[in-house]
Amino acid sequence: MKILAQNKKAYHDYFIEDTFEAGIVLQGTEIKSVRKGSANLKDSFIRIKNDEAFLENMHIAPYEQGNIFNHEPLRTRKLLLHKKEIVKLAKEVKEGGYTIVPTKLYFGKGSKVKVEIALAKGKKLFDKRQSLKEKDAKRDIEKALKNIY
Repeated sequence: MKILAQNKKAYHDYFIEDTFEAGIVLQGTEIKSVRKGSANLKDSFIRIKNDEAFLENMHIAPYEQGNIFNHEPLRTRKLLLHKKEIVKLAKEVKEGGYTIVPTKLYFGKGSKVKVEIALAKGKKLFDKRQSLKEKDAKRDIEKALKNIY
């Protein structure tokens, strides 16, 4: 599995509860740009409208060799999910106070581009500080172990 883009900010800002794999509808020049590695998931999110899931604010840079048929970089893109998954996600967002964020963009089977989306709950400021402390402590422990051996 080749990861094309990753949303590291999502892991910092949210507690990830559950993940799903979704297909994404892309235009011709978008897929060429994604293959080149110019996609960004940083401020993107998923919105559910009329029992369909849409990925918003995902930036895919315009393809340089594209002509007048080039795509818009921040357009809304449709996600391909099963109906049961969409209903479950919509229910959790409404009742549970969850958010749906994309975490990874990668190649699935063959040459299909897939998006890993996560059902997440927002972290408070003290949770973020605690996560950073744990990360620093883990890094220090690994550094000390590396120096011993």
